Amino acid sequence: MGPAGAAPGAGPGGAGEGASGRGREGGSGGALLVVGDVVTDVVARHRGPLASGTDTASVIRTLPGGAGANVACWAAHRGCADVRLLGRVGADGAAWHERALIACGVRPRLVVDPEATTGTVICLVDTGAAGERTFLTDSGASLRLEPDDWSDALLDGVGRLHLSGYLLFSASGRAVVRTALASAHARGVPVSLDPASAGFLVKLGVERFLTLVQGVDVLLPSHDEACLLTGRSDGAQATAALSRQFPLVVTKHGADGAVVARGGAVIARVPAVPATPCDTTGAGDAFTGAFLAALLAGAAPGDAAAEGCAAGAHAVERVGGRPPAPGDHATPRADRTVTG
Repeated sequence: MGPAGAAPGAGPGGAGEGASGRGREGGSGGALLVVGDVVTDVVARHRGPLASGTDTASVIRTLPGGAGANVACWAAHRGCADVRLLGRVGADGAAWHERALIACGVRPRLVVDPEATTGTVICLVDTGAAGERTFLTDSGASLRLEPDDWSDALLDGVGRLHLSGYLLFSASGRAVVRTALASAHARGVPVSLDPASAGFLVKLGVERFLTLVQGVDVLLPSHDEACLLTGRSDGAQATAALSRQFPLVVTKHGADGAVVARGGAVIARVPAVPATPCDTTGAGDAFTGAFLAALLAGAAPGDAAAEGCAAGAHAVERVGGRPPAPGDHATPRADRTVTG
C-alpha cells in the first residue's frame, strides 16, 4: 500500500514480471489489472417501504466494496491467478481494505489520499422486493485517483486491463482513463470498461461518455445503461447497436441473463442461473469479474458470459458485493439489527 503521492509500480505489476498481454480479444493469458473504486459499503436490509419520519427495522452490515474492487475479487474467486487493483482510499480505511482485498486473492496497490476519507456507499436493500437496492454515494477518495498514481510498469505481465466506469465521473478520473488507455494500446493490452451507473451517465451525458471511452475493446453495460447509451428500449437491439462502436459488447440483464454482440449483431444470448436473491449489490461486478477471468483463460465470449451469469447468481445470494473469502466472518466491521 503506497503512501500519498507514491509512484505506483513498485508493488504489484512492477518491472520484471513478464511480457505484456497479446492480442485484442480472447485468451491472452497474463494478469488482470483493474483500475477503479474502493469504497466502504454500509448495507441496510429492510422489508417494504421506508417509514418516513420514524424508524424502519433493518439489519445493517459494514463491508468492503466498490465496483472496481468487487470486480477484482470476483475475478480472483473465478480462478484468475494474478489479479491486481489500483485504487485510492483515505487513511481511515486503508489497512482494512488492503487486508480484505488480500484475503480475496487480489494484489492491491492502494494510494492513500492525504485529505479525503475513503468513499462510502449506503446500500438500502429491500428484502421484500427481490433484494433490489438503492445507493446513497459519497465517493470520497475513490474519485480522486489521478494520472500521477499511474505507472506504465503496472501493465508488466498484464493480459487485460479493466477500468471502472466510476472513474469517468471526476476530472482526475477521466485523466486516468485517458492515460491508462494510451498505455494499454501502446502495449497491445485489451481494455474493458463497465459504464457503472445509469444515474451518473445521465449527468455526464451520453455523447461525452462515448467520446471518453473510444478505444475500449469490451464494453460491459447493464440493460438500463445500454438502452440509455443507444436510445433504444430493447436490450438486445441496444447491445447490437453498441457493438458497431465497440468490438465486443456484453450486456447484463439480471434475471434475464446476458446478451453478447459483435459487429452490429447479437452472437449469443446467455440465460441467467436460477437464484434466490438476498442482496443484488455487486451482482454486475461479479458478472464482470468472472467474465474477464474466463476470457483470460481462453473462453469464447458466450462461454465467458455464462461464467458471469453463474457468478452473478452466487452474488445475489450473499449480502454485500464480494465473494466469500477465508476468514470471511471476520471481514464485516459491524452486523447489527436496528428495530426502532
